Amino acid sequence: MLADASFIGFVPVRDLAVARAFYEGTLGLPVVDDTPFALVLDAGGTMLRVTPVPGLAARPFTVAGWNVPDIGAVVSALAGRGVQFARYDGLTQDDLGIWTTPGGDRVAWFTDPDGNTLSLTTFAAA
Repeated sequence: MLADASFIGFVPVRDLAVARAFYEGTLGLPVVDDTPFALVLDAGGTMLRVTPVPGLAARPFTVAGWNVPDIGAVVSALAGRGVQFARYDGLTQDDLGIWTTPGGDRVAWFTDPDGNTLSLTTFAAA
């Protein structure tokens, strides 16, 4: 039923202005619309609605992520813009904070200003 419908992603935030500075300024996502109800961004052709949520408490899991062709280059570029990548006990991560899964996928995690965990993944060639 929904296989041909466009997907819309949602990320909760406390302050839309702070979120805009991060998602547009730091991550480079183009703004499509900015209202008091949502900051709408183009995330590689997918609509991402960043919405204000009162009393937001960050969750301890990934809420959104991007499939990137060269994770090392993207991590380095974002680190150059001040993004700090998470390190997790029990995962062997390289100097950039990238973990290689047993299947060869490479993943790195970071947070937005509200503590939402975001990820980057480069999938192993099939």
